[in-house]
Amino acid sequence: MSGNTGRLRLGVNIDHVATVRNARGSEYPDPVRAAKLAEEAGADGITAHLREDRRHISDRDIERLMDRLKVPLNFEMAPTEEMQAIALRHRPHAVCIVPERREELTTEGGLDVKRDENRLAHFIAPLREAGCRVSIFIAADRAQIDAAHRIGAQVIELHTGAYCDAHHEGRLQDRDEELERLREMATHAHALGLEVHAGHGLTYDTVQPIAAFPELRELNIGHFLIGEAIFTGLGAAIREMRRLIDKARDVRG
Repeated sequence: MSGNTGRLRLGVNIDHVATVRNARGSEYPDPVRAAKLAEEAGADGITAHLREDRRHISDRDIERLMDRLKVPLNFEMAPTEEMQAIALRHRPHAVCIVPERREELTTEGGLDVKRDENRLAHFIAPLREAGCRVSIFIAADRAQIDAAHRIGAQVIELHTGAYCDAHHEGRLQDRDEELERLREMATHAHALGLEVHAGHGLTYDTVQPIAAFPELRELNIGHFLIGEAIFTGLGAAIREMRRLIDKARDVRG
């Protein structure tokens, strides 16, 4: 599993700090404070998803993150005119386009780029012109990766949820098949010249086989780290994830 493939960036998603805050309508816990703690613990970037219903991250959170972060912000958003306008106003380092349905608990599956190729090509063009690196969150599917490449995305983020679910449910054959699919599609995307990221549902138990992909440049992990922070603290949770990722990549500090 190991190999001299270099350091893998770790992006920490702080959405669910805001989920806890919003459960009581209070000012705490503050997701921006969590982002700064993540920086101190070695996060290479911060991810925040501004949903249309504002169920966790708020517009004010995005403003404060842009003002206070030293590491890059990865701004997750649905492909809507409202979100495009917000991204163009703030011009974050990266914009990750994700599917969004109000009834879902979390982002379920990847964006169907192939079905909406023409609209998405026009949607991301102004974001690229504004200097944002555009990422598309998609399943490990060749047709979707090819479509993301055609519309001009610079990055794809592979959805690792099916792999993680199969692992935690004990469906080991399904897990292994999904892992192989992810590996093959990471290789395919890299061959097209796309930068390859991955995320969704990753834990200490599932991260290393994904982190070992030599084509991978970034992992984005949130829900597990925020949950683990309840028991160990956010800094400790991030440092342990960093240790496991580095071990998978054979990076020696």
